[in-house]
Amino acid sequence: MSRYSANEIEAKWQEAWDKAGIFTANHKADKPKYYVLEMFPYPSGRIHMGHVRNYTMGDVIARHKLATGHNVLHPMGWDAFGMPAENAAMAIGGHPKDWTYGNIADMRGQMKPLGLSIDWSREFATCDPEYYGQQQALFLDMLEAGLVYRKNAVVNWDPVDMTVLANEQVENGRGWRSGALVERRELTQWFFKISDYSEELLDALDTLDNWPAKVRLMQENWIGKSRGLQFGFERTDGGDPITVYTTRPDTLLGASFVGISPDHPIAKQLEAENPEVAEFVAECRKGGTTEEAIETAEKLGYDTGIRVKHPLDPNWELPVWIANFILMDYGTGAIFACPAHDQRDLDFCRKYDLPVIDTFFALDDNTPVDKIAFVPPKTEKVRWVNHFAGLTEATGDEAINATVDFAEKAGWGEGVTKYRLRDWGLSRQRYWGCPIPVVHCDSCGVVPEKKENLPVRLPDDVTFDKPGNPLDRHPTWRDCACPKCGAPAKRETDTMDTFVDSSWYFARFTAPRSETPTDLAEAEYWMNVDQYIGGIEHAILHLLYSRFFARAMQITGHLPKKAIEPFDALFTQGMVTHEIYQTRDANGRPVYHLPEDVTDGKLADGTEVEIIPSAKMSKSKKNVVDPVSIISAFGADTARWFVLSDSPPERDVEWTASGAEAAFKHLSRVHRITSEIVASDVPANGEDETLLREMHKAIHDVSGGVESFGFNASIAKLYAFTNTLAKSKAGSGAKREAAKTLAQLMSPMTPHLSEELWNMLGGEGLVATAAWPVADEAMLVDDTVTLPIQINGKRRAEISVSKDLAKDEVEKIALSTEAVQRALDGNAPKKVIVVPGRIVNVVV
Repeated sequence: MSRYSANEIEAKWQEAWDKAGIFTANHKADKPKYYVLEMFPYPSGRIHMGHVRNYTMGDVIARHKLATGHNVLHPMGWDAFGMPAENAAMAIGGHPKDWTYGNIADMRGQMKPLGLSIDWSREFATCDPEYYGQQQALFLDMLEAGLVYRKNAVVNWDPVDMTVLANEQVENGRGWRSGALVERRELTQWFFKISDYSEELLDALDTLDNWPAKVRLMQENWIGKSRGLQFGFERTDGGDPITVYTTRPDTLLGASFVGISPDHPIAKQLEAENPEVAEFVAECRKGGTTEEAIETAEKLGYDTGIRVKHPLDPNWELPVWIANFILMDYGTGAIFACPAHDQRDLDFCRKYDLPVIDTFFALDDNTPVDKIAFVPPKTEKVRWVNHFAGLTEATGDEAINATVDFAEKAGWGEGVTKYRLRDWGLSRQRYWGCPIPVVHCDSCGVVPEKKENLPVRLPDDVTFDKPGNPLDRHPTWRDCACPKCGAPAKRETDTMDTFVDSSWYFARFTAPRSETPTDLAEAEYWMNVDQYIGGIEHAILHLLYSRFFARAMQITGHLPKKAIEPFDALFTQGMVTHEIYQTRDANGRPVYHLPEDVTDGKLADGTEVEIIPSAKMSKSKKNVVDPVSIISAFGADTARWFVLSDSPPERDVEWTASGAEAAFKHLSRVHRITSEIVASDVPANGEDETLLREMHKAIHDVSGGVESFGFNASIAKLYAFTNTLAKSKAGSGAKREAAKTLAQLMSPMTPHLSEELWNMLGGEGLVATAAWPVADEAMLVDDTVTLPIQINGKRRAEISVSKDLAKDEVEKIALSTEAVQRALDGNAPKKVIVVPGRIVNVVV
């Protein structure tokens, strides 16, 4: 009997699939299409178990859809631009392009042994000029359509690396790589007009029924629609009124001061006139521009000396302060502060000894605010003690609406809807990104590059021995002729945010070799993505930007209208975790150890090791499991089976060596059982129908699990059906049929082993292309019932009988069982009680 040799089997069947070309997608009008896509990876150089789980999930769906008669598109690419490649070039020398393409080759080599049903003919990397050239064409079309513009904006500036940093790259006020104190600097930047689509992007969330509710809520909160009041504070010095926007106008009688952003026009004017203000504003511009960074920073303020009149009482004057926690790009860059009902305002007022005025209390409490602001939900009813519209008891929402109505009728304010979503700044002062295809001409201004000159390629001859963007100091690339007038000009040296690269790749996969961004006929056929799979960490920006890009591409003629929401269904998978082994150094800091260095909870020197379960895998914590070594030891099918079997796919799964070994043993057992069935010669008998009924139940349950992402439930059913098959006394014909069905049902999860089993059992062609089995509904209905037999009140046996069998026939079968015969010992029973469908009681 042959043994299960995973590596030999997997190599053989991968070669067979490649030779048959069964995963190459083509436009076939006679089949329903199905487009499954996992979020493509960054080429870091090594795949990890998270990759294995993510792409195995997509593969299960793709293989199942192929078997159910769909024309499947399942592509793969690489999100390849970004800072890590530049960092590597600076750290170890070399070129970002070489580092990136080397990593892609390594990761492709690591992924292919997984046996994924990917159409590799459509592969591309976002750093391919053929890809980013089409991205440049998209940019020019969006520029022409008014979807892109330039403006001055405050950014995070690293003065050492001389580049703009994303908010996520600012750590404790310092650049994540250089460690330099970050400055807030105003630069001219390119922006996408995503904010124009705030309402549309928000409303369309209600149509995404097959997206997780938590993702839709996260996007809703990020877009941040709010209804508020916009009005002006009249200055006592006769200057222009200070316009504020507030979402809590109901607390206006609790106002303590008016605050303006350090980047507000008034602050800038004072900065130019007053060195003290200039010094304060410079201090404010240290640190990141994220809301989180600003919220957690020490509250700083400067009293400008300007005073304004309260709109409800011209005799009530409020001071105007510059405050470091006010953002210029939300609302109007000016606020009124109500410290009793806003913790940030309260902290500021306590620091600078400004008044705190309560405007409402809880219904059963009159305690004035001290150190903690009273901020109940807007839906909670409160008791008002300071409201100009005469409210006494009302919710925040009711009070806000009443205040807006009052202000509008009085003529001093206007109800306004605003959104938290800001326009998308895409400029990055980096080399390794898609060049922005415009030219700056002294005569013509900003001039789009001609499409026939695309792609604007990145130059290869750059160096990273100096800080800043190498494109700025590359004269033969930077200096060019104006596409409009031919005069000397300079290229835009900023490159695009890497989020741009990943915001339309799903559309490019429909025709990756097209000489335009998309082929509309192919996009019409393949779009939308039927199933998108990826991590919850991409729930906001990537998905939101992709939704915007789909709209922009529809406006510019690159996608059909149906693709305005590009992802019909979204699934966010959990992580693969692994326990951490740690000790502590003399200062109490953790020291991490490799699993192989720990035996029975101790190091070789006897030091006790603390084991922390279910931790995110991290190289620094030495708990990363290398998929390549797992595949080498156990085979890809074992890795696939384990990451699918141990937990619902939306939850985290903990990798354990014992779990991997158990998975391998089970697959070996399935191979052995199949070998025994192939060699058997048992005639048909009364057990055949019982086995075939269980087979149809397995088809029904496994299919339902796969279709609903209940992969762990499907695998649990496959375990149970394997046990049923192993124990069955059915004839060889029925067992071969059941084993072939088992091979088919396992094939999305363990495709290599399933091909081997299918071949052993004489299956026609490849199991990957065999039609998915369909459960016979009649076989799902049990017409037998299992009855326990009690002898003198104790359960001793059980029998399976027809549900409709007469009581006297049930009695005969029960009395003939070995357990009852042994208890009777040749005597007649005193009494036999048959409760139909439930139990048989025998009194001896």
